[in-house]
Amino acid sequence: MPNASRFERLPTRSLDPATVYVEGQAIKVDRHDTAAAAVLAAGLVPSRSTPASGSQRAPYCLMGACFECLLVIDGVANQQGCMVRIQEGMQIHRQVGARDIHEPPQEVTP
Repeated sequence: MPNASRFERLPTRSLDPATVYVEGQAIKVDRHDTAAAAVLAAGLVPSRSTPASGSQRAPYCLMGACFECLLVIDGVANQQGCMVRIQEGMQIHRQVGARDIHEPPQEVTP
């Protein structure tokens, strides 16, 4: 995936690698990263679109306040990517518009 993002990892510690799948493409990230950091590292910008206007968005505050990092993580929509720590093999996808409200809610494990 071409990386148009200006996101760069600081050289403060060595990488403890894990593999996640961003839009189906395997990428190596640090085991301590969040799903939003993995999205930025993969260059997936924009990572969602708004339900009202369809405008494109991407992770912004990375601390859970702005909700710009909503993603579909392991099949569960409306996940704040900055608040979800990655897991080996995690599937991360863009969220296009609103989630389907007729879809049964799924339990999210921390």
